[in-house]
Amino acid sequence: MSGTVNNPFQHIVESLDSKVPNQQFYNLTKLGDPRYDRLPFSIRVLLESAVRNCDEFLVKRSDVESILNWKQTQTQTVEVPFRPARVILQDFTGVPAVVDFAAMRDAVMKLGGDPEKINPVCPADLVIDHSIQVDFNRKSDSLQKNQDLEFDRNKERFQFLKWGSKAFRNMRIIPPGSGIVHQVNLEYLARVVFNYDGYFYPDSLVGTDSHTTMIDGLGVLGWGVGGIEAEAVMLGQPISMVLPEVVGYKLYGAPDKFITSTDIVLTVTKHLRQVGVVGKFVEFFGPGVAQLSIADRATIANMCPEYGATAAFFPVDNVSIQYLEQTGREAEKLSYITKYLKAVSMFRDYNDVSQDPDFTQVVELDLSQVVPCCSGPKRPQDRIAVSSMKEDFETCLGAKQGFKGFQVAPERHSIDAPFQFNGKEYTLNHGSVVIAAITSCTNTSNPSVMLGAGLLAKKAIEHGLSVKPYIKTSLSPGSGVVTYYLKESGVMEYLSQLGFEVVGYGCMTCIGNSGPLPEPVVEAITQGDLVAAGVLSGNRNFEGRVHPNTRANYLASPPLVIAYAIAGTVRIDFEKEPIAINSEGKEIFLRDIWPTREEIQAVERQFVIPSMFKEVYAKIEKVNERWNALVAPSDKLYTWDPNSTYIKSPPFFDGLTMQLQPPKSINDAYVLLNFGDSVTTDHISPAGNIARNSSAARYLTSRGLTPRDFNSYGSRRGNDAVMARGTFANIRLFNKFLNKQAPQTIHLPTEAVLDVFDAADRYLQSGVPLLILAGKEYGSGSSRDWAAKGPFLLGIKAVIAESYERIHRSNLVGMGVIPLEYLSGDTADSLGLTGRERYTIVIPEKLTPRMIVDVKLDTGKIFQVRMRFDTDVELAYFHHGGILNYMIRKMSEN
Repeated sequence: MSGTVNNPFQHIVESLDSKVPNQQFYNLTKLGDPRYDRLPFSIRVLLESAVRNCDEFLVKRSDVESILNWKQTQTQTVEVPFRPARVILQDFTGVPAVVDFAAMRDAVMKLGGDPEKINPVCPADLVIDHSIQVDFNRKSDSLQKNQDLEFDRNKERFQFLKWGSKAFRNMRIIPPGSGIVHQVNLEYLARVVFNYDGYFYPDSLVGTDSHTTMIDGLGVLGWGVGGIEAEAVMLGQPISMVLPEVVGYKLYGAPDKFITSTDIVLTVTKHLRQVGVVGKFVEFFGPGVAQLSIADRATIANMCPEYGATAAFFPVDNVSIQYLEQTGREAEKLSYITKYLKAVSMFRDYNDVSQDPDFTQVVELDLSQVVPCCSGPKRPQDRIAVSSMKEDFETCLGAKQGFKGFQVAPERHSIDAPFQFNGKEYTLNHGSVVIAAITSCTNTSNPSVMLGAGLLAKKAIEHGLSVKPYIKTSLSPGSGVVTYYLKESGVMEYLSQLGFEVVGYGCMTCIGNSGPLPEPVVEAITQGDLVAAGVLSGNRNFEGRVHPNTRANYLASPPLVIAYAIAGTVRIDFEKEPIAINSEGKEIFLRDIWPTREEIQAVERQFVIPSMFKEVYAKIEKVNERWNALVAPSDKLYTWDPNSTYIKSPPFFDGLTMQLQPPKSINDAYVLLNFGDSVTTDHISPAGNIARNSSAARYLTSRGLTPRDFNSYGSRRGNDAVMARGTFANIRLFNKFLNKQAPQTIHLPTEAVLDVFDAADRYLQSGVPLLILAGKEYGSGSSRDWAAKGPFLLGIKAVIAESYERIHRSNLVGMGVIPLEYLSGDTADSLGLTGRERYTIVIPEKLTPRMIVDVKLDTGKIFQVRMRFDTDVELAYFHHGGILNYMIRKMSEN
């Protein structure tokens, strides 16, 4: 990843320190090109990578010129290669990546190559954070019980990952119980500047989680990619990307003393969704940035996928260096980081307008105008001012079924559902809060909102307030440092008294690992057909993600999570109504217990200190005793266990030969599913619980498992048989064929209504190809390679959609599934498509990027679509049947 042999830019290499001649860097300012100083800082990182890795093969001199010419190429589609410095993975996406690597080794060996060529060539860190669930809460031993259960359920997966850490070079595993991948990245893994193999260069990365962008808040350029694409990067392939537009986002003004970083990010998310930044970089600038801590910037960068951008970059400044010092990085590193970034003009002073680069477009936000807010009830971009929450929820209740509607009949809006819990009588209504979770890297990495929640809890207890015992409360910090400063500052005991005990170190409720609700609560919700609410400090609230029984889910800051838990409902106007009446009969308002920014910052300055970070991270790889005791094989080739229901050799490479097959047209395909807009990767490949009446459940039962051993879809991603059956198994899936929510479809030749897998299997048995029809933003949400692998295994050859989420389109390409896009102005409705037609996609022998092809129907109708292979490299992957096939053939060449 350092300088290449025969690099044509060797003449700009120089020593950073004349006293240490063997520590060098490519000094981009010596290019002598005036265009460099006008480039956005994020584009400068792409340029440095291209210059340093220029070998006139994978990276060419013309690529460097294209990046330098960024401003002039805005209206064109210019493809450039990018070699990130490292890769980061979490276990839900990491297990299938290691499974693929193990299967690729087998395939290379069968083709006569050296299997050890399948090895990461750049550093890869895998953080185990997605497996733990909130099975136990509200007790002091909840953390230990949840961690024990996590290990019992996932021992086989963990053994496999431990084998991977031994079998593959450059792969480090951060054990379970350490924290959330993005927070660990921010506090520990991030280098900011690499010092490797005699060269200094900017830290950069791609990750197999869409919220990898969180690291952009520290000035490290990173974004999420599909697991398939990440595997190629780990094997030395550059990412082929279209040189992005860069939207400059100017921040000015200062936030009100009651505003949190969560309020700011939810405001930014809604704003940038309206601006339209899909496929673009966003780079923040202006004097308002200097008002924000790194934790605040990281919160804003974290939700980049929710506003649709590829990256959300905050260039390094003095505040970044202070954060590195606060989190325990060594003084020597801070010195060379600063010196290097200043030498290459990548160090930022946000108050110096002369440093402002050129942008494609500039938009602005006055931080003083931000108000307390939440987002929901079904999408993160649907921001609601806290003062409007009650009115908005009540409007949603009666509105037509959709992103802002539940279609509850007016006479049922005030229905009560009484139930008994622990010997006492309670009542649930529409809007009752049943889950309140302080969770997710978005917020738990930020001391200001975590300490804010703690101070609010303290004041609530002092005012005699409590949380009803049936509400599932939880606190899942993103690292051990959070627990450390919550305890040291004295607020942990108050959080515990309100039911917010630490339940684990991982994503938990944010990814749907919320665990079961009490049975009486579930019965009351079901019998009353209630729209119950979850409130979480997460980044995703899509239908069916948080919990099957919470139809309304709101994203909120940690202090607001506690506030709504105390209130017990989202049908409250905190400005006009008391949050609760205490035991003395006194009305207590939210303003009575809400801490100011000044109060929070005073506690943060005193208790969030470098020694905490050093102590926690010094032992992070060895602190989990059960992990340390785990025995794993050390063979270079994995010995697959045919009895395993977790780890299985995938069929992706069965029958693979060195010979390429010419592309073929797709003839007389049936439509398996007919969708509208915003079908998410959670709809396509859910991560949560495996329903007892599902195809996956029937398969696991046939293997001798009982429902208590099913675990989640996310934990089963190393087994293709489970994952194929779990594809489109989300209970909230809305298929136009059925006109209702169900994980089912119509097998068109027989008109039978079947589970999606069973219908696909019937088509597969008769040798018929399949398609999907979809609307806008197909594949939005989490980065999820199984959302492409699953459809591939179901026999889906192509998707026709109005638009795609960036990572999902890339994943489809990686699996050899053709992403087709309606031409501008066309939709399924405008073309009169019912989905019951049979489709022939005419694929010519010679393909070019983004070419237009014909679609012929059995009705005689013909229309055109754009083939979304955006680059020549993507076309090469398609010709090989996918990116992994391409890599296997390449690694098998003598």
